Amino acid sequence: MTKDLSPLPDEPRHDIGIESSADPWAHLRRFTPARIALGRAGASLPTREVLGFTLAHAQARDAIHLPLDADLLAGQLQADGWPAPLRLHSRAHDRHEYLLRPDLGRRLDEASVSGLQSWRADNPAPDLALVVGDGLSALGIQRHTVALFGAIREALGGAFVQSPPVLVRQARVAVADEVGELLGARMVAMVVGERPGLSSPDSVGIYLTHAPRVGRHDAERNCISNVRPAGQDPVTAARRLAWLVHEGLRLGVTGVGLKDHSGLPMVAGPSAQGLSG
Repeated sequence: MTKDLSPLPDEPRHDIGIESSADPWAHLRRFTPARIALGRAGASLPTREVLGFTLAHAQARDAIHLPLDADLLAGQLQADGWPAPLRLHSRAHDRHEYLLRPDLGRRLDEASVSGLQSWRADNPAPDLALVVGDGLSALGIQRHTVALFGAIREALGGAFVQSPPVLVRQARVAVADEVGELLGARMVAMVVGERPGLSSPDSVGIYLTHAPRVGRHDAERNCISNVRPAGQDPVTAARRLAWLVHEGLRLGVTGVGLKDHSGLPMVAGPSAQGLSG
């Protein structure tokens, strides 16, 4: 007698490489770029997911090493109506040294210090210094700075005296403290490329510091993170920054003493991220 080994009608099949249309996780992929509900091929991942991960890893590595085209960015800012940026450099001579010596990226080189001192001698101290640095993702800075700066200008209006944009190469967040101190700024906002992730090689962060000076701690800053069209969109980030600037100047503090009660959303919705089904 031959035994029938075919599956029962209501018994689920797990054929290799075939995804079930009833996957209970699949609908969640509309709401996040995180790697969930990847499926499987036998005991491994589907080939397309392995290749996608490899591509994302390569993009993250490239974002860290990609040099910032400072000439292009400066020209784009001027074309958008900004004064000619003040062009500075940290003490890290090149990308290799920048990655090995984070401390050098937190201070300006001698030529930059001298240049800021000369500028300050002929100009009033600004209420807010806007600094942009390549950070760990020049890709994010190259892609998003012009739109973000335009949104910041609109959100702030004409309420504050601002310095020209300050463009720092091989920059860490804390280099803005020295910039703000040399300019005599009441506040400094540092727009910097964030450490790339496997779903966000072009993310930008904004760090706001009241009374900037060398030696400020991270607890004395407010951070607006994941600024990019698929994360916290530039317009929302700019409005959040404007709210924090107003409140920070009113209270005379940033960081843990300044809580974000703006009521603005933290991230763009699924449709803005291009992830809706």
